[in-house]
Formats: sequence, structure tokens, C-alpha cells
Amino acid sequence: MLFAPKEQGQGLVEYALILVLVAIVVFAALLILGPIVGNVFSKINSSMNSFG
Repeated sequence: MLFAPKEQGQGLVEYALILVLVAIVVFAALLILGPIVGNVFSKINSSMNSFG
């Protein structure tokens, strides 16, 4: 029981590192997929405007 505070602090650091890693992955995915998704919506919009 003497090592519980150290393990708890270490666990918080590990959770923080995982959170930062997930944020970096999400940011990279948005950078990569953002223009692709924008082009898809642009094509849908232009095709819908041709019907109207």
C-alpha cells in the first residue's frame, strides 16, 4: 500500500499520454479526410443544383 500514490500518479500520466495520442490521430485524420469530404459534399451540391 505504500506505492499506491505513485501508481495512481503514473496512471494519470498514462491516461494523459493516451489522450494526447488520440487527439493527434483525430487531428491527422481530419487533415487528411477533410478535403475529400468537402469535395464529396461539393459534388452532391452541384448535382442537386442541376435538378433545380
